[in-house]
Amino acid sequence: MDILLQQAVHTHHLSHEEIVSLLTAPAPAALFTAADEARKQFVGDGVYLRALIEFSNYCKNNCLYCGIRAGNKHAKRYRLTPDEIVQTAQKAVGYGYKTIVLQSGEDGWFDTDKMCDIIRQIKKLDVALTLSIGEKSREEYAAYRAAGADRYLLRIETTDKTLYEKLDPGMSWENRVRCLHDLKTLGYEVGSGSLVGLPGQTVESLADDLLFFQKIPVDMAGIGPFIPHPQTPLANEKSDGHFELALKMMAVMRLLLPDINIPATTAMESLHPNGRLVALQAGANVVMPNVTDTQFRPLYELYPGKICVGDSADKCRGCVEEKIKSIGRFVSSKKGFHGDFLAEK
Repeated sequence: MDILLQQAVHTHHLSHEEIVSLLTAPAPAALFTAADEARKQFVGDGVYLRALIEFSNYCKNNCLYCGIRAGNKHAKRYRLTPDEIVQTAQKAVGYGYKTIVLQSGEDGWFDTDKMCDIIRQIKKLDVALTLSIGEKSREEYAAYRAAGADRYLLRIETTDKTLYEKLDPGMSWENRVRCLHDLKTLGYEVGSGSLVGLPGQTVESLADDLLFFQKIPVDMAGIGPFIPHPQTPLANEKSDGHFELALKMMAVMRLLLPDINIPATTAMESLHPNGRLVALQAGANVVMPNVTDTQFRPLYELYPGKICVGDSADKCRGCVEEKIKSIGRFVSSKKGFHGDFLAEK
């Protein structure tokens, strides 16, 4: 394992078999240490905070693992108005955020004109803007980019085509990949990621995921553990061991693409009381506090046990900053584009 880690640290290259070896190693402390050292060297000690606005939980898709799937008749649906979205972004800027992340289900009510107007209004606030609103046509992506969107997050969840289309009925794996390539060629900073622990997923397919992200290459990678939602067909699946495996995935991702942005995902903390801090010490450099109004936050339930659903946005901001300071890190004042740290060195 030490030889593999030294190879990864110096070359940022691992074969499929070598990645599998790291993901299955029983004592991952050395992996986490190597990832943390790479994080310090390539992106520094600053942690980028992204203000997350979950503006609609309507979704046309029926992904078997997702709590806001179209088939979940128990979900209480909500949709912020464009003005409410912009006002929430304004509040986030007042709390000191430099990046706004707009996330929703695939909600057709927000057509291209509506989204572009929202983007233009938020960009007037002098922030970086990330969209996470699903699969669109190349023309729609181009329109969002022209309106000012900087980044786009579209998780592949799994690069196993058979598993993907089993868990995402009615969706096409090829179209998902097409979207990622369109986003890259349109000049977005592109984010993707994996859901770790899906039923039927293998460690070999997780290794494929990491090589896929390296090949694109992504600018951001979100790795999160699968947590079964009670109102989905996967309600009775297990989540044991998913936290550590997701942490290993994240750490190997840092070694393969050392200068990208990697969030300490909220789902990590749903499985571990200090999950985000643990992730920050194993390669992560981004945290995305939720600034959605507390009356809506519990309704955007992709998985159960979501943290901080009742905390005000200002409380979340202060709490996260104190936690970051407790591990000797600091909140960066930058917008946190890919490569910013190395460019300034």
